[in-house]
Amino acid sequence: MDGRFETKQLTPEAFQALVGQEIGVSSWHMVDQKRIDTYADVIEDHQFIHVDPERSKSTPMGTTVAHGFLTMSLLSVMSYEVMPGIKGTTMGFNYGFDKLRFLSPVKSGSRVRGRFILAESSIRKPGELLSRTNVTVEIEGESKPALAADWLGLIFFA
Repeated sequence: MDGRFETKQLTPEAFQALVGQEIGVSSWHMVDQKRIDTYADVIEDHQFIHVDPERSKSTPMGTTVAHGFLTMSLLSVMSYEVMPGIKGTTMGFNYGFDKLRFLSPVKSGSRVRGRFILAESSIRKPGELLSRTNVTVEIEGESKPALAADWLGLIFFA
């Protein structure tokens, strides 16, 4: 492991005992135009609502907005801040999503944070744990979240 979870290492049993509980809320992360432009370059999606502030003024949002997948991609850094590690972990995988909904656009200059609730956790076979985490990405100052997801993780441990 890379040391991100050194202070929050749980046994698989202790992790499973957290099912139904909020695990944590990440810090706020800025989604500014530079981040949006960089992401647009990486995925080669330069639709004007993301990269043209002048033209985007005439849209209902009044400004550029982040790609939904950019907001989703921030889940990784947010989870590193709050999700505990499992003692003996040898590797972990993003196993995908059973549900992912983009509920509200993230305007350029907004800050977002993730709220994580452990919904399920089960040992699939010895040394293999599957978890489902309900994640909501909140937009600072907004009542409606940017996204809601059921995120699956697969952890291998000794």
